[in-house]
Amino acid sequence: MDIYQKKKQQLKDYFNRVAPTRIKYRKSKSYYWDSITNYVNFFIHPDSTVLEVGCGTGELLGNISCREKTGIDFSEKMIEEARGQFPDIKFVCCPAEEIQLDKKFDIIILSNLIGYLTDIQQVFEELHKVSHNETKIIITYYNVFWEPFIKFAEFVGIKKKGPKQSWISRKDLANLLYLSGFETYKQNASMLFPFYVPLLSSFLNKFLSRMPVFNWFALNHFTFAQPIVPFNEEDTAKEYSTSVLIPARNESGNIENAILRMPDFGKHIEIIFVEGNSTDDTWEKIQEIQLKYKDTHDIKILRQPGKGKGDAVRAGYAIATGDILMILDADLTVPPEQLPKFYNAIATNKGGFINGTRLIYPMEKNAMRFLNTLGNKFFSLAFSWLLEQPVKDTLCGTKVMFRKDYLKLVANRHYFGNFDPFGDFDLLFGAFKLNLKITDMPIRYQERVYGDTNISRFKHGLLLLKMWWFALFKIKFK
Repeated sequence: MDIYQKKKQQLKDYFNRVAPTRIKYRKSKSYYWDSITNYVNFFIHPDSTVLEVGCGTGELLGNISCREKTGIDFSEKMIEEARGQFPDIKFVCCPAEEIQLDKKFDIIILSNLIGYLTDIQQVFEELHKVSHNETKIIITYYNVFWEPFIKFAEFVGIKKKGPKQSWISRKDLANLLYLSGFETYKQNASMLFPFYVPLLSSFLNKFLSRMPVFNWFALNHFTFAQPIVPFNEEDTAKEYSTSVLIPARNESGNIENAILRMPDFGKHIEIIFVEGNSTDDTWEKIQEIQLKYKDTHDIKILRQPGKGKGDAVRAGYAIATGDILMILDADLTVPPEQLPKFYNAIATNKGGFINGTRLIYPMEKNAMRFLNTLGNKFFSLAFSWLLEQPVKDTLCGTKVMFRKDYLKLVANRHYFGNFDPFGDFDLLFGAFKLNLKITDMPIRYQERVYGDTNISRFKHGLLLLKMWWFALFKIKFK
């Protein structure tokens, strides 16, 4: 028996030995374990299929909401206890290094497991058997900073003494995932005090542990990853159809240019103009352009039922039929010629939500006023922290996602509500809740050539601040 097999047998013997008392012990530490379950469950869509690797006695699976649950563990006794506790969940006894399932899952969870694995990379590579291109991997593990405190807690009996484990840093874990064919797209941490004391625990864990600096010392680390899928751009060039939504208010002079400058990409392009209570002849111009180009372009038109760009986006997306949904503001400050970049990025799985950013390249002199630029940079920092992924420009109008994901977003919209008059944050927050990788797409922002901006710097800036504050308690401090 080699050193790896000996180590695995020792671990298996340990977990088989403690299995009969595991359920009772987990209940005694429910505050700690429930915090992990609740955080993970936030990112699981009710229609998802979920696999937990190293499921133990099944409590995490038993308390998440999804369509189908499967758990595997190499301990026969743990699986036996799990089946007795949750008879409606499928549990399979097999090692993580040799997964014996013939199904692919939407979500794969490894909760407080990696420290016990004899070969972490081998297990990660094995996950490809049960992953499809859009599978999300969620890994929870101890912060290396807590190693001496955990060992002391085991020494004095506050925590049950366990086998010797590896202590993995965020950087090392991301590297192991990369070597195994997965990319890390989000990492976070929570919990400064793993015991329940009324008021104190909530303050330390729900609020303080989520704040910058304090977050570095939090006990529980979370890493999110997805498969690195090799794509050939030639193979995906005609794979998906696209709906390009163009909200238009007082943009009569830009309507025809939006058609003339629209490049050809993807399998098919559906263009949807949504007119929004214009005071000029925008609606008449849209009707004229639809008739003029009816033989060469697939153009749909409608007048939005309410007010605001957010209402226009929801109305347009409701009639969209493309596989991919894009927004192109009718002021054309984001050039239509840039749209193939967005298509290629999402079609080749560079991200599940592609967000345009105007803050990379130098802008034309009057493209964005100074105070608008400052505001955008402030909100970039604020929302990047909030959404746990780099989002450099929250207000760029061009945002792209798959329609199947948008339909899930609509089903989940009740969580945030219809609070966003712009539409940008409804999509950004929804993408975060769907656990999509958010990818910035740099574009060259141009000065508008017709009409005036519909954005009020101070009025809308205050509104953005209110939305950030609202989302803070829905996302960070939930």
